Amino acid sequence: MYYISMIITILATAVYNISQKSINQSINPFISMIITYITAIIFSVLALISFPTNLGISNSLKHLNWASYVLGLSAFGLEIGYLYVYRSGWNIAIAPIYVSIISTILLIVFGIFVYNTKITFTNGLGICVSIIGLILMNKK
Repeated sequence: MYYISMIITILATAVYNISQKSINQSINPFISMIITYITAIIFSVLALISFPTNLGISNSLKHLNWASYVLGLSAFGLEIGYLYVYRSGWNIAIAPIYVSIISTILLIVFGIFVYNTKITFTNGLGICVSIIGLILMNKK
């Protein structure tokens, strides 16, 4: 499952960005998001039916915490953010790299201060290379 989950995530991210870039620019972005979330709900229900929980649905709902709600809010931000990134003219080959590198750097800082994540010299070097990459990608 270790590699399969990564492959699923990589493929889904690629399809996600292609789909976001392909959304008709003449429609209201929130109409598109509603259809997106209806589709996600349908597949979530099908997955729940296919992989039932031992706790049951009502007990599972009782065990939810704040993170599930914040995840929904962040998914909304991600959807509208990418939609406007592409509508404003960002290149599909560049925008996801910017988002990925900058959000990873933010997560590293968060990890250091909140989870006491230790960063090695090699990790720091990789972060610096990523920042240099962003600068080079921005050169015209």
